[in-house]
Amino acid sequence: MIITKQKNIESMLKFLKGSRKIFIVGCAQCATVCKTGGEEEVSDIASTLKKKGKVITGTAVLDPVCHLVKVKQFFQKNKAALSKSDALLVMACGDGTQSIIDGTKGMKAYAGLDTLFLGEIERGGHFSQKCVLCGDCILDQTEGICPITICTKGLLNGPCGGSKNKKCEIDKERDCGWILIYTRLKETGSLNKMKEVAKPQDYSKQIKPQKVIL
Repeated sequence: MIITKQKNIESMLKFLKGSRKIFIVGCAQCATVCKTGGEEEVSDIASTLKKKGKVITGTAVLDPVCHLVKVKQFFQKNKAALSKSDALLVMACGDGTQSIIDGTKGMKAYAGLDTLFLGEIERGGHFSQKCVLCGDCILDQTEGICPITICTKGLLNGPCGGSKNKKCEIDKERDCGWILIYTRLKETGSLNKMKEVAKPQDYSKQIKPQKVIL
């Protein structure tokens, strides 16, 4: 899941300064779960912007915003509202905002959210980062715990030796990532994997932008 947080209204008003008529787009998936861009949040932002003198030409919550074909189809059916709009406010991740720009052929579109990380839902309103999208996954070697993400130093081979009382030396409130990995390996009877030296990451897999055709 893509974890996001809402920008404050002052930031939104700043980039919307030259636009009076606004169409607001939310996302029915990640942003809805994060409570940053679902039906309720889109409605709240619309109400707030109206009080600030903006005219809301329409709202929509797409499922999902990052699906370019669906974006094009939706806006093809809503040309009238779009033609009356100066800009779109996108309550979705950065990819969703760019999908809106691509799908509306260059209309002004602004991100109403900050995109934080790829993570998991621990419980309602609590999210934690689990993956940095490096493209060179070694979860098979660490029994499902990513050292690049969970270790504050991002060490592929650990531990570093600086931890104390099972806590990281950089952030003493955080569990040492490699102790977590060691514990997991021990629980699964896989401690022999600690002797395996992970090869340096293949950074060619992180060259941007990427494109995959299946």
